[in-house]
Amino acid sequence: MVYVDDIIVASSSSEAVGALLKNLKKDFALKDLGELHFFLGIEVKKVQNGLALNQERYARDILVRSGMNKCKAIDTPLSSSEKMSLEDGNPLGSKDCTRYRSMVGALQYLTLTRPAISFAVNKVCQFLHSPTTAHWSAVKRILRYVQGTLSLGLRFGKSKSMIVSAFSDVDWTGCIDDRRSTGGFAVFLGSNLIS
Repeated sequence: MVYVDDIIVASSSSEAVGALLKNLKKDFALKDLGELHFFLGIEVKKVQNGLALNQERYARDILVRSGMNKCKAIDTPLSSSEKMSLEDGNPLGSKDCTRYRSMVGALQYLTLTRPAISFAVNKVCQFLHSPTTAHWSAVKRILRYVQGTLSLGLRFGKSKSMIVSAFSDVDWTGCIDDRRSTGGFAVFLGSNLIS
């Protein structure tokens, strides 16, 4: 994995990793930081037969930035019976709009290891151009859910299967504003969620 000037090299063969790093050192200045523990806000822990990824530190930072680090936790990130619309609530002022966009952007990055909030975060992203008090309440609900699930993340384990399985669902014309459908999917490699 490469991000600007950071790289993760992973392989089941330590010899292959050593050879690659040796070749890269010929052309680039490298600093080997050893075992992977933290990368771009994602904590990596070795667990029995695999790795666990989470963004607990990052999630705590989001809660502090939003002033919700002492909020009461909630069980779900979004109400299943409530449908949000462009018309709900009163428009936010320019300072609150900026705060809304900042929190939603931070929550988008949190979805890397928290697929349970992906749908809710996508929903509040639909109102970035003109957020209202109702949309801000939805963001705060997501943050309350995050507060109660800080240590959750993704676990990748050894798998005998290399079968790719995909699941999808759609809400036919579920959007109140434009009658668009909302779809979702999950893709697994063996027993590991990859997308």
